[in-house]
Amino acid sequence: MAQKKQGIVATVMEIAAPDEAKIDITTTKGVIQDFILRVKAVDIGSLGAQLAYFFLLSFFPLLIFLVTLLPFLNLDEQAMYEFLDDVMPPEVYSLISGVLQEVLTNQSGGLLSIGILGTIWSASKGVDALMKALNKAYDVKAKPGIMNRVWSLIFTVSFVAIILVALVLPVFGQQIGDFMVTTFNLSERFNEIWNVVRFVLPIVLIFVVMNLMYWIVPNTNPRIRVTSVFIGATFATVAWFALTYGFSIYISNFGNYTATYGSIGGVIVLMLWLYFTGMILIIGGIINATMQKRKNVKEVRADSKSPTFY
Repeated sequence: MAQKKQGIVATVMEIAAPDEAKIDITTTKGVIQDFILRVKAVDIGSLGAQLAYFFLLSFFPLLIFLVTLLPFLNLDEQAMYEFLDDVMPPEVYSLISGVLQEVLTNQSGGLLSIGILGTIWSASKGVDALMKALNKAYDVKAKPGIMNRVWSLIFTVSFVAIILVALVLPVFGQQIGDFMVTTFNLSERFNEIWNVVRFVLPIVLIFVVMNLMYWIVPNTNPRIRVTSVFIGATFATVAWFALTYGFSIYISNFGNYTATYGSIGGVIVLMLWLYFTGMILIIGGIINATMQKRKNVKEVRADSKSPTFY
């Protein structure tokens, strides 16, 4: 019995603290070991905290931008409140509802400009840190400074656009659908299809941007194929939606952070959600790096076993 326990402990230690030289990445055990090594090398805990910090800085400018935009578009404010109340933990909703009510009373073009500029600057710093983490996962250096900054801004704008679509379509999708039916004289069948599309489209867009980021950012030589990042992008998309809704359910039913931390409970919940979001994005890239290495090793071994004809 003692020997059996020692064998189990030895196996766990071998997987948790592997020797890189002895890893056979073509096996399931080797994939897990390589993944653990990359997680340690990237230090996702520290980078996740860094991403959460910059994402938090961009959150409120983005919020100001979104809610200032509503009066200009003549969209229903109450629908926005109801949607946020449904998807957000109570602590987070109570934190931002006051900001929403205050900003919505002022239709200021200046606030709109400041909001989007603040969002892009803060979020781009976070995306830049994410890009460095993805390159570290592949054990390569990032692109030269100016190119890295350009891609950082591109992906930042893409993420902001996706967040806009993800919020606008579920909340105001019915109004948008009715407008298109009336304007373009479409049939009621269009509304039925549109009601499905408006909930599926944000998921598809997030998956597409994840794919592009995981494909373009790593500065590998030769370049990785876009199909090789599907696994990580799928994980990141599914895990992020699961985190968002699961975390909201947990906080609403089991975790009372307000009772523990008082008025800053909402900030802490928001920081935790952003922290786990950053970790998910990094883990998706690490999964891709591990699977790419496995593929490369298999190809090398297959080539070495191929018969040579003279």
